[in-house]
Amino acid sequence: MRLFNNLATVALSSFVTLASATILQNGQVRDVLFPDTQIATVTGNDSAWTSYPPSASGISYKGSAPGLKFGFTGDKVALSFGEHTSPGVLVGYRLDGQDWEFTNVTAGATHQFVSASTPGFDMADDAGAPDTLRTFELYVSNWAFGVQVVGVHVAAGGQLVGLPNFARKVEVIGDSIASGMYDTYESMAGWAWDLGAGLGNVEFGVTAYPGICLVDQDCWGNPRGQAFQWFRASDTSPRARQMYGELSEQAEMWDFESKQPADLVIVHLGTNDNNTANNVPPGLYYDTYVEFVGKVHEVWPQAQIILVGLWNGFSRVGSTWREVGAFVEDIYRVYEYYSEEGYVHYFNTTGILQHNDIAPQYHPTDVGQIKVASHLMQYVKNTFGWDFGATGPEVQHETLYWNDQEAY
Repeated sequence: MRLFNNLATVALSSFVTLASATILQNGQVRDVLFPDTQIATVTGNDSAWTSYPPSASGISYKGSAPGLKFGFTGDKVALSFGEHTSPGVLVGYRLDGQDWEFTNVTAGATHQFVSASTPGFDMADDAGAPDTLRTFELYVSNWAFGVQVVGVHVAAGGQLVGLPNFARKVEVIGDSIASGMYDTYESMAGWAWDLGAGLGNVEFGVTAYPGICLVDQDCWGNPRGQAFQWFRASDTSPRARQMYGELSEQAEMWDFESKQPADLVIVHLGTNDNNTANNVPPGLYYDTYVEFVGKVHEVWPQAQIILVGLWNGFSRVGSTWREVGAFVEDIYRVYEYYSEEGYVHYFNTTGILQHNDIAPQYHPTDVGQIKVASHLMQYVKNTFGWDFGATGPEVQHETLYWNDQEAY
């Protein structure tokens, strides 16, 4: 999920009023109608805007979802998207700490996300002052899709302002479960997103691909495993392979030195290795895991590493259900291998999820993802002494359910 290409040209676009998408909840279509943010193309000499290239120093590209974040002055924000933007990809965006909004963006178009009428715009101190600093965030919701940013635009006379990173960073290395596959807003609804956003005062990146194995072999359409893939700049999606070709030993390495180092790495891998379709022997899984942890430590020698125990759904036992694990002993043996080093930890997931926390496609529901993230947050706090830094802005969208009837 590292791919966030930002070099291209912009084509012509036009006004539309509404956009729609399909979200299923319990097999039924949720009634959703996302705002259509597409506007006429912003050109370099447009007097209504101040435009910046995607390489502008004020833009901070994030590895979670993936996305971007920046500060700005003025009363509007728009982005132009290049030809390598996935068709109709759903993105989440917000102004300051307002709730997330979602819209479908289009290749070769400009979309306006903030205006003076945006909810919450007039709530800040001195909101009408041209030099009031606001914050804008945008993230792609799907692990296999992406956007190509070719221009960032703020109001004429406004400025793009870089925002400092949080002091700590979390890196999650996983598969479809961490990437939120089959959850309502996918990458923005998985436990990895919930954890990073829930901690609140950390930068966080998620390198997770559905179907990928830890062991370096083809698994469910991923040509390489995370033992190889995590160190590379591209990802395993069809979009990435179309743009950059098939992965090989010569694939571009990820430039770890130029990025903020992780203070905490969380590894949740092995569900796909454990599947009989991929047929990874436990011994090979264990040996690969030991080697992989050592290589991650070489990249970030100061980072703490958490190995997450695997759940593998539930099976019927008599008239009830029983949780099924995967590589339980093997993962714990990897932890024991490094236990004297002091930087590897084991997080036992047994008992966190129940049968109704798993959706029909064998992945956690939104509630299941929240439960995993919540327990991990508490584990991080208890183990490393990290405080929760979230200050109130929404983490997971449209999970506010309640009943205000006294009797029914």
